[in-house]
Amino acid sequence: MEISTFKTVAKNLPPHIAVLMRGPTGIGKSQVTRTIADELELPFIDVRGSTMQEGDVIGYPDLEAMKRDGVSTFCLPSWFIRATREPCVLMLDELNRSMPGVMQGFFQIVLDRELGNDSEGNPICLHPETRVFAAVNVGNEYDVNDMDPALLRRFWVADLEPDVKGWMDWARGAGLDELLIEFVGQNPEHWRVDAAEAEPGSVCPNPASWHRLAETLDHCGWTPSEVAGKLPAGFYPMLTGFIGTEASIAFADFVKNYEKNITAEDVLNGKVTAKELVDSPASLVTGVIDKLEHHSKDNKWTAKQVKAVAAFAKSLGGELLLQTFTAVQKSNNIDNLVPLNKIIGKEVVEIVNGARSVK
Repeated sequence: MEISTFKTVAKNLPPHIAVLMRGPTGIGKSQVTRTIADELELPFIDVRGSTMQEGDVIGYPDLEAMKRDGVSTFCLPSWFIRATREPCVLMLDELNRSMPGVMQGFFQIVLDRELGNDSEGNPICLHPETRVFAAVNVGNEYDVNDMDPALLRRFWVADLEPDVKGWMDWARGAGLDELLIEFVGQNPEHWRVDAAEAEPGSVCPNPASWHRLAETLDHCGWTPSEVAGKLPAGFYPMLTGFIGTEASIAFADFVKNYEKNITAEDVLNGKVTAKELVDSPASLVTGVIDKLEHHSKDNKWTAKQVKAVAAFAKSLGGELLLQTFTAVQKSNNIDNLVPLNKIIGKEVVEIVNGARSVK
């Protein structure tokens, strides 16, 4: 399941339905949950099971209360207590890398939405509007515990797939550098490398590492779009620690030799036409089309701008014309799609029918 689809479904589930995300490390399971929490305007609590002992979940004996009340009770962790007092999004991360005692505590939260008891024996329950998300890593390279099928049925389970297009949309919304996003779009093979297929111990790029790299480059004033053409002395070594050797060589070369950032506005305002991209790599053209889709999501184009996009698409012709029209269609902005369809709709139908006849 693509992450964009997961977000749409997960945030519309009833609060008491726990969500289980399964997928390789670094694809953004924690980040997408944080995004859902932000969209629901709820606090986000991230609990990482692999770093915990049993008592960190089920609590430790409250000795003072035992002396006072004559019954045994436990001091429960602050993160759980907060989730009982107010609506939250509670993230139980690395569930299947946790110690057995920790997993049992997490399972009680998932199954019963409660932990422990007060001095009267009453269970301490989550707030009815608190949402529980859990995440597990999958793949042969992970040392993990299997999950009982009886437990799985208590979740809404989603197997998340790496989705470079979805990540690019998220990255733009998060304010990551456009040049970095453009590189990922043109070189998806460097966006994520399966750790199981790499040499043991090697640094491999993944969506999370690209995010950390972007934050770090911004922090030290080496934002790619600002250093394009002249790399700082430590730029390449900085990259290797986040995304490995091969991706670092490709990205450093991309930034060093970067000449022009073709924006959606360049096409919309007629500054760049398809004829100027004739000798460009197909990935560059695809990147421009992607930018048009992103721009269309939040902007209503003027009649002149729609004509410019139509002219751009017609000059591209064939599959790229269809790709341009589909991109605007995916933006779900009917104000741009309808006038564009009036201009190039006939060509789109002819291309689609031609492809069907070949099959």
